[in-house]
Amino acid sequence: MSTTTLPRRTPSRRADRFWSGAGVRSLVRGRTEDPAWARVGLIALLVVTALAFLWNLTASGDANSFYAAAVQAGTKSWKAFFFGSLDSSNFITVDKPPASLWVMALSGRLFGFSSASMLVPQVLEGVVAVGLLAASVKRWFGAGAGLLAGAMLAVTPVAALMFRFNNPDALLVCLLVASAYCLVRALESASTRWLIGVGTLIGFAFLAKMMQAFVVVPGFALVYLVAAPTSMRRRIAQLVASGAAMLVSAGWWVAIVAAWPASSRPMIDGSSDNSILNLIVGYNGLGRLTGGGGPGGGGGGGNFSGQPGVLRLFNDLMGGQASWLMPAALLVLVAGLAWRLRAPRTDRTRAAILLWGSWLVVTGLVFSLSAGVIHTYYSVALAPEIAALVAIGAVVAWRRRDRFAARALLTLGVIVTAVWSIALLGRTPSWQPWLVPVIAIAGGVAAIGLLMPARLFGRLRATTAVIALVACFAGPVAYTAQTIATAHTGSVPSAGPSAGADGGAPGGVQFAGGGTRAFPAAREGISRSGGPPRAAGMNGQPGNDAVSGALVAALKSGASGYRWAAATSGSQSAASLELATGGVPVMAIGGFSGQGGNLSLAQFEAYVKAGDIHYYIASGSGGGIGGGAGGPGGGSSTTAITNWVKSHYRAETIGGQTVYDLTQPL
Repeated sequence: MSTTTLPRRTPSRRADRFWSGAGVRSLVRGRTEDPAWARVGLIALLVVTALAFLWNLTASGDANSFYAAAVQAGTKSWKAFFFGSLDSSNFITVDKPPASLWVMALSGRLFGFSSASMLVPQVLEGVVAVGLLAASVKRWFGAGAGLLAGAMLAVTPVAALMFRFNNPDALLVCLLVASAYCLVRALESASTRWLIGVGTLIGFAFLAKMMQAFVVVPGFALVYLVAAPTSMRRRIAQLVASGAAMLVSAGWWVAIVAAWPASSRPMIDGSSDNSILNLIVGYNGLGRLTGGGGPGGGGGGGNFSGQPGVLRLFNDLMGGQASWLMPAALLVLVAGLAWRLRAPRTDRTRAAILLWGSWLVVTGLVFSLSAGVIHTYYSVALAPEIAALVAIGAVVAWRRRDRFAARALLTLGVIVTAVWSIALLGRTPSWQPWLVPVIAIAGGVAAIGLLMPARLFGRLRATTAVIALVACFAGPVAYTAQTIATAHTGSVPSAGPSAGADGGAPGGVQFAGGGTRAFPAAREGISRSGGPPRAAGMNGQPGNDAVSGALVAALKSGASGYRWAAATSGSQSAASLELATGGVPVMAIGGFSGQGGNLSLAQFEAYVKAGDIHYYIASGSGGGIGGGAGGPGGGSSTTAITNWVKSHYRAETIGGQTVYDLTQPL
C-alpha cells in the first residue's frame, strides 16, 4: 500500500503504526491523493531537464571516441552490436559490457549514426532517472519531496555531464534508480514481483558497467530484510528469488560470451588472457579496488581522482562533481537514523534513510578507498542518493518547523551546504566570483530566519525558504549551467570549470597533484565528420584525434576488399580512424589499456598473408590508460609486429602519419 493511495477513511492506529511508525503519522494521515500542482510540477521538471540536457548537445561531437566507434560498429554489424566490438569486423571489444552501446546503436540504426542519435538516448536516460527518483521519494514523503529530489539530481554537475555523454554511466545510474523505485514498491506490501524487478534491473545494470552495479546490493538486501512487512522466512525466500533474477539478468550475456569459441568472437579488451570472466573479476572488479588484477588497474586511481582516502570525494578533483550537498545528506543520514532508532521495524522513514543512505555510504567508501582507476565522473552514481536524502530530510524537518529542533536541523543543513559551496567555489576564484558573497549572505540570512521565534518565523517562512534554496543551490546550479554550455570530448570528461589553475579552462584534462591542463588550440584539429575540435586525451595523448583527409581517403580506398582497412596500436587511435572514415574497420592491437587484443607476430603474419589487412599505421598516440600497445606500457608482441612490418614493407607518409602498405612488400 502506498501513502499516496491510502483509503479515504483515517487508518486505524494499528495500521498507521504498521505502515509509517508513530513518529511520521502526520506525513501519511489524511493524504489521499496528490495536490493539484503535483502532476504539473513533475511534467515541468521533466521538460526543463530534457531541454537543458538537450541544449547544444551535439557540440560534443563524438564525445568519447572509444565508445562512439563501438556504437558506430554496432550500427553496421549485429555481431559487433552483441559483443560491443570496437570495429565492425570484430577484432576486439570495448572494455565494458555492451548494454549502454545497445541503446545508442539501436538509435543509430533507426536514425542513422550521428552525434545526436548517439547522445539523445543518454539524455532520455537522464530524464527517466530524474522522473523515477522523484516518484520513489514522492510515494512516502509527498509530491514536494519528490520534485525536490528530482530537481537536485538534475542540477548535480556530474549528472549534467554524464547524461549528455556516451559513457556507460548514464544507463548504469538510470537502472539503479529504477531498481530503487522497485524496492520502494516492494517494501510497501512485501511484493515478490517488485523485488524480482529490483534484481532484474541490477543485473541489467551489470551489463552496463559490470561490478559497480552490485555495490548497491548489500544495502538494498539489508533494507528489505529489516523493513519488509512480512515474516522473516518469507523475506529471506524473496531475497533469494531476487538474487536469482539478478544472476540470470546479468549472466546470460556473460555465459554466451564465455561459451562462444574464441576463434570466432572478438578479443575481450581489458583481459590479458582474452577471458570475459577475467575482465569481470580483474580489470572491472578487484583491479578497481586493489590497483591490481588486470590491465590498467595498477595504481592509476590517483592520476584521475586523487589519492585514496576517506576525503577523496571532497578533493580538488572530485569535489565539484557531486559533493555540493553531500555534507547535508550525511547530516540527514545520521540525524534521521538517530531519530527513528526506536521506531517499529517497518517504519518507512527509517527504511528510506537506510535505502538511500546505504547506497551513499557503500558507493562513497568504494570510490574513496579504491587503489585502482577511479575517474571523477564515476561520482554520478552518488547523485541520486544524495538528492533523495536531502529532499527527505528537508521536507520532514520543514513539516515540523513549529519545533525548534527541526528548524535547528534545517539551519545546520543550510550552513554546512553554504560553507561547502563557498569552499568549492574558492577553488576557481576567477570564475563567477560574485557567487561567493551571494551564497554567504543568503546562508546567513536563512540561518537567522530559521532560528527566529516561532511567531516571527511563521510570517517569514516563505521568504526564508526561498533564501535557503538560493544558499544551497546557487553553486551547483552555476556549475551545471557551465557544464551544459561546454563541449566535452575525450576519455576523462569533468564537470564544471577546472579547479587549481585560477579558474582554468572548462573541461580540461585533470592530472595527479590536483591541477588541470588545458590543451592549446594549436594542438586541436577538426573531425572529418564535421564535429567540433578534437580535444586531447589522457596523459597528454589524443583523445579524439584529428585525422587528415589524405589518410581518410587512403583508408577508404578499396576498404571493402579487406577485413580491416588498417591495423594500429591502441583503441583510441583505431576509434578516431573509424569515426573519421565513416566506420571503416581498423584493428586496434593492444586495445584500450595496451594489454588487450595482443597478437603474436605469427598471428599477425597470418592475417597479412590472408590479405585481411591493408595498411599498418605506426601510431605514437597509443591507447588509453598506460599508453598504446606500441607505446609506453605496450606489449612486446606489438614491438615485434612493428619491427617486422618495418623490415618487410615500405614506409610512406600520409597526412603526417607513417603508413605501411601491407600489400606492397619491399
